[in-house]
Amino acid sequence: MRRIEGPLLCLALLLAPTLTVHAALPSSTLPASAPTTSLPPSPQAQWATMSPQQQRQLRDRYAAWQSMPDGERQRVRQAAAALAALPEAERQALQERFQGIDQMQRDGWLLGPRLGALYAQLQPLFGYLPPAQREPVLAMLHQLDAAELEQLSRVSQRTPPQERAALRTTLLGLTPAQRTAWLRQKVGQ
Repeated sequence: MRRIEGPLLCLALLLAPTLTVHAALPSSTLPASAPTTSLPPSPQAQWATMSPQQQRQLRDRYAAWQSMPDGERQRVRQAAAALAALPEAERQALQERFQGIDQMQRDGWLLGPRLGALYAQLQPLFGYLPPAQREPVLAMLHQLDAAELEQLSRVSQRTPPQERAALRTTLLGLTPAQRTAWLRQKVGQ
């Protein structure tokens, strides 16, 4: 069995309910003669039994899944399949270990494997965004290469709280070429 990478394991564990409900067939696709007693509950029935908080969490996870680049979604699907193939005891042990991670860190994995791995370093700058900045910031973060993300992580750690909003606004106003030079200059300070 292939070992599941840490970031992908976190995402597979976090998104498992989303992937399960998303992949389930609607009950209307079943033939009328199909026995329903042994079938798992439909996604609609599962949804109806969830609390408003659980529904909100599932919506958030689905939105995060939709905003993830296709390549990262494919990697998460593969990790989820590898996770599902593990023996129950091993899956349970991994789930318990995952539950031991701080909630903020778990939520950071919703950004995908690349950004989730750096979330602790990026969180000071991007953890609390005004709603109008959420989509532009995510798009910008997904465009950055590994070196730029590392530089941005350092800038995030060095930026005092009172300067973060202005820094984000400046960063979002830069073209990709300007952003690369700006990050190099900021890290060099």
